[in-house]
Amino acid sequence: MATAKRLPSGNYRCRVFDYKDEKGIKHYRSFTANTKKEAEYQALLFSMNKKKIKEESKDLTIEKAMLNYCEMKSNVLSPSTLANYKRLIYNSFDGYLNLSIKKFDSELIQKWVNTYAKGRTPKTVRNTYGFLFVVLKSFLPDLSIKVTLPQRVKPSLYVPTDNDIKTIIVYLADNDKEMLKAVYLAAFGTLRRSEICALTAADIKKNVIHINKALVMNEQREWVTKTTKTISSIRDVELPENIVKMFPKNGKIVDINPTMITHRFARMLKKLKIQPFRFHDLRHYAASMLHAIGVPDVYIMQKGGWSSDNTLKKIYRGVMDDYKEKFDKKAFEHIDSMTRNMTHKTKKP
Repeated sequence: MATAKRLPSGNYRCRVFDYKDEKGIKHYRSFTANTKKEAEYQALLFSMNKKKIKEESKDLTIEKAMLNYCEMKSNVLSPSTLANYKRLIYNSFDGYLNLSIKKFDSELIQKWVNTYAKGRTPKTVRNTYGFLFVVLKSFLPDLSIKVTLPQRVKPSLYVPTDNDIKTIIVYLADNDKEMLKAVYLAAFGTLRRSEICALTAADIKKNVIHINKALVMNEQREWVTKTTKTISSIRDVELPENIVKMFPKNGKIVDINPTMITHRFARMLKKLKIQPFRFHDLRHYAASMLHAIGVPDVYIMQKGGWSSDNTLKKIYRGVMDDYKEKFDKKAFEHIDSMTRNMTHKTKKP
């Protein structure tokens, strides 16, 4: 039994072994309490619970373990994440579902990875493996897994140009008013598809849009409204009056769902012969545009609901051709002016 140690604060902390990760590093769980006895008791309960889970997992199949995991996390995971996990279970582990989780060692998992990786992107394989890993560790916390996953591929991030956006707006103004509103909200308001489709007239005050919810698909394949993706996604976005006046005074602002947006947008790009890109990339356009005109990153992050600047850095690597040309010209003129003056100064009389 682990022994608790007194802390400088006067409390007691008891550390107990939790699991060993795929790199062989041991991880421990700490329990702190006012008394030595209480800290050790909490640690003992943890160890006993681990043992109980281990015993109950003896005859558990991977299918049952995955379903149990989804059930355990149903109150903390979003409906769309749960629905995606359920799809993964039956689309990604065919031939393995009836196997006991006790059989899932590094060799078997590597075999699954090698087969599953054929025809799939490294990101897909890594994400699916991540789901398998957390499920196994939930029921077999002492399991040590060491596998080789496909190497990450640096994604190519396309940022639409000003000309792309202008062409799209002109077309939609005459052909699809619902999609026109959606494009305005994404390209100039930085809204995600799910946020656009959950937006109602009650969320708009004058020309300020309050974003606090999203429309997502649950595991029953029904569209439901939930809170936003992250806390940072709850935000206020201001848009010009000429855009806001297009929106209805009652009910939903855009009366289509996220899937319809994706399909309509792809068909429209094909029709207009514009290089294919995702509707989501309109958010990247908004960020790149704001950055190009000198708006500070901290404001861009707040406006777009980004919790870190990692996405912004990726976006800026794909600076729009329109702005690249403008800034190249500006830089050329500055260099030319400097070197011309220096040349004049060094001329011999």
